[in-house]
Amino acid sequence: MTDVVLGIDIGTSGVRIAATDEANSLKAMATAPIVAPLTDFGRAWQDPQIWWDATLAAFAALKRDGLHVRAISIDGTSGTILAINPDGSPASLGSMYNDVCDKEMLAKIAAVAPRETAALGSTSPLARAMELTGKGNRIIHQADWILGKLSGRYDVTDENNALKSGYDPVTRYWPHWITRTGFDTRLFPTVVPAGTKIGNITWEMAAELGLPENTAIVAGTTDGCAAFLASGASAPGDGVTSLGTTLTLKLLSETPVFAPDFGIYSHRIGDQWLAGGASNTGGAAIGTYFSKDDIARLTPLLQPDHPTGLDYYPLPKPGERFPVNDPNFQPRLTPRPADDRIFFQGILEGIARIEAEAYAKLGALGASKLKSIRTAGGGSANAAWTAMRLKALGVPEKPSLSEHAAVGTARLAWRGIGHAN
Repeated sequence: MTDVVLGIDIGTSGVRIAATDEANSLKAMATAPIVAPLTDFGRAWQDPQIWWDATLAAFAALKRDGLHVRAISIDGTSGTILAINPDGSPASLGSMYNDVCDKEMLAKIAAVAPRETAALGSTSPLARAMELTGKGNRIIHQADWILGKLSGRYDVTDENNALKSGYDPVTRYWPHWITRTGFDTRLFPTVVPAGTKIGNITWEMAAELGLPENTAIVAGTTDGCAAFLASGASAPGDGVTSLGTTLTLKLLSETPVFAPDFGIYSHRIGDQWLAGGASNTGGAAIGTYFSKDDIARLTPLLQPDHPTGLDYYPLPKPGERFPVNDPNFQPRLTPRPADDRIFFQGILEGIARIEAEAYAKLGALGASKLKSIRTAGGGSANAAWTAMRLKALGVPEKPSLSEHAAVGTARLAWRGIGHAN
C-alpha cells in the first residue's frame, strides 16, 4: 500500500480530489460537476448540499486501489460563507464569493475598518455575515463546512479563509473593530494556521467513504492559495504568474504586504506570506487585436532575441489596477507597425515589462525580492513569450508541480501530519 493524502478542491464549477504521495506525486484524481449558483440582481446563492453531493460523487469516482489515505485537507472559494445550526446543518443558502451585499452593511464596515483589511469591498464576506446574523448559531466558510462534514467539527477555520471575513493574520485574532460594526465575532469559528490537524475523521464518515478511522483532517485554505501551493513554490522569492484573461501574480515573502491602494493583501502560510496583485493587461488585451487563429499563425514567427523597441502598455480598455493604480490609465499601443508579427510581439513584450514592473513594485512595498518564476494559464505554453518574460524578469524559470488546486491542498494535508513538503 502507498501512503497518500487527499486534497479536496471545492471550485466554482466542480469538486476535484487529488491523492498525492509524500513526494507530491499524483497517484489518483477524480472530479464531479457543480451546477451554477442562483443569481438575481447581483446576488449569488447556492444550496450547500450541492457541494457535499459533488464531494461524495468525486470520492466515488476516485480510484484508491493500493492507496492508504492518511490525511485530508480542503480548499474552498474565497469568501463563500453560510450560516449553520448547532448540529452543523445549513441554516441558510451559501452566500457565494461574488455575492454583492447590502450597502448598509458595507457602510458600517467602511466607517470603522482599517484600510488594510481584506474585509472591504462590495462582496465583503463580513458584510454578508452581518446579513446572516440571526440564522443558526454560527457563520462559517465553505471549506469549513466540508471539513465539519468529515470531522464533526464546525467550530474551526483556517487563516486564509478567515482573511476576507476581517481576520488579522499579523496579530492572529479577530480584531476589535469588527464588534463596532455590531457583529458578534463569536459567531465566527476559531482560527488556526493552514495545515493544522484539527482532528480525525468521524467513524461514521470513515465507514461511508471507506477510509481508515485514523484519517487526519487538516485545516485547508482558499482556492487561490491552493493553486499557488500546487505550483510547488515553497521559498521566499518564489513567484507564480498566471497568464489568463488578466495578468495575476503571487509572490512568497518573508514579510507581509498590505497596500489597499493597489488591492494587495497577504495570506499567512506557515511562517511565510503570500502577497499578490493583478493587472488588467493579459489575454483580453491581446484578444482585442488578434483572434486565436491569428495567435497560432504569428507565434512561430516571433523573434524574442530581436526586441521590437516598441514601448507598449497593452490594456483592453482604459483603467489599471497594478502596478499602476489609475482608473483612467490609457492603453499605449502606438505606433502600430504594418507587420502584424511585429505588432503582436510588441504587445507580448509590453505585458512582459508590466509583469516585471509588478514584481518590482511588490518588492518596493516590502515583499521579498523575486528569485524564481513559475507560470500558469494559457500563455505559459508560448515558449517565445516565456523567453521575453524571463529576460524582463531577470530570474530563472522553474517547472510547476501542477495547475490543480487540489494538489496544493494535499501539500497542506501532508504538513498537518508532520511532513513538510
